[in-house]
Amino acid sequence: MSDNTNTNTNTNATDADTDAAVDIDVDVDTPDKYATAPRSPEELTSDSPFTLPGFFSALDEGRLLAAACEDCGTRLVPPRPACYDCGSRNLKIERQPETGTVISYTEVRTPPPALADRAPYTIAIVELDSGARLTGRVTVPYADTEIDMPVSLSIRAPEEDERAMALEHELEWPIHEFEPA
Repeated sequence: MSDNTNTNTNTNATDADTDAAVDIDVDVDTPDKYATAPRSPEELTSDSPFTLPGFFSALDEGRLLAAACEDCGTRLVPPRPACYDCGSRNLKIERQPETGTVISYTEVRTPPPALADRAPYTIAIVELDSGARLTGRVTVPYADTEIDMPVSLSIRAPEEDERAMALEHELEWPIHEFEPA
């Protein structure tokens, strides 16, 4: 198992654990003005992929994005304008693979009241094939989930109970889940 950093930021990085080529590239669907981290507050607009609205907008279009630190190799999902490992602002937007493995998981038995009918459900930390990590629901029961289980990302519209607990600006944000691969 690798940590959440990856010093190889080439467009065809190799996962040292599997020796499989990982197709990771700068997101060609992101306008050039958003390809690198904003340097001033004026540059950080709501449609930037370095904001949660921009990240979820890209996710809704089927693109999972990360900010890739060009100084230390860390990938941040969702993207942020500064690296949380080294503090650098030398980041670029990079499309991420939608496959990975479960590295940790738990069962939610007492959810927020709006999701009471869904309990129990499983939440996992997934290490994507790029080395980035993303937390999300797993579509199988806790008893059927295991460490190193291969999974793939699925994206769907929020259901009514999920909308009931969302803030107004989050009502249309897609829900991401992981399914066994």
